[in-house]
Amino acid sequence: MARKKTIFYETIEYIGPRPQLQKRRNRLGGWVIVSIAAVMGFWFGRPLIPSLRATQQSASVEQVGEAVSHLEKSSQPGARLAASALEYSKRDITYDASYYRIGFPMGDVTKDKGMASDVIVRCFRETSIDLQAEVHDDMKAHFNRYPQLWNAAGPDTHIDHRRVANLQRFFERNGESLKPSRHAMDYAPGDIVVWSLASAEKHIGIVVPGPEGNTQQPWIVHHLDDKLRWENVLFDFRIEGHYRYHGKKAE
Repeated sequence: MARKKTIFYETIEYIGPRPQLQKRRNRLGGWVIVSIAAVMGFWFGRPLIPSLRATQQSASVEQVGEAVSHLEKSSQPGARLAASALEYSKRDITYDASYYRIGFPMGDVTKDKGMASDVIVRCFRETSIDLQAEVHDDMKAHFNRYPQLWNAAGPDTHIDHRRVANLQRFFERNGESLKPSRHAMDYAPGDIVVWSLASAEKHIGIVVPGPEGNTQQPWIVHHLDDKLRWENVLFDFRIEGHYRYHGKKAE
């Protein structure tokens, strides 16, 4: 009969750091970080969208003439303002938001400089409407109804009409205020649109028809940072205001 073999285990002393259990990887946390980064990238990168799209959807100088010709045949009230904006889009203007002392009425900074609000003021002047004078008159009579954002004690003819927030309030008070919409059919040539950018800054532009086969599509003439543009960017930012203005209402 075979004897059972007895096995003896000896205790082995381990000298060294205590073994660490391997932690389970948290894959969910990684996806959360990636998602947050993607959202932040999209939000802060939104101001670049018009610049990127402009390379594909901007229009040529020749197309400006065609669109203006189309507007000259239109009976729409804002057609003349839209035509003026299209002609203005051909100009080479350096973006400059500085404060300048200018004449009154019909005062202006040098023609080679300007910003978003100057597009509105200069194009309206081509339709015989001087927003510098009209904004000043309304602010002089109702100064407390305008945004109190610049610590001003009263109206300033040099800059008031060049501030988007003041233009927005003027159009709200004196023009036709339309509900902001995401539907292209709600916008007509000559409409004024105010956006809120990702930086919380206000921006403003004029609705015009698109080139060639896009004449029924609302494009925008505006001056955003580096240059003046005619492009398809109406819905690229959050629309804060939509207005129509064809001159002072009869009293």
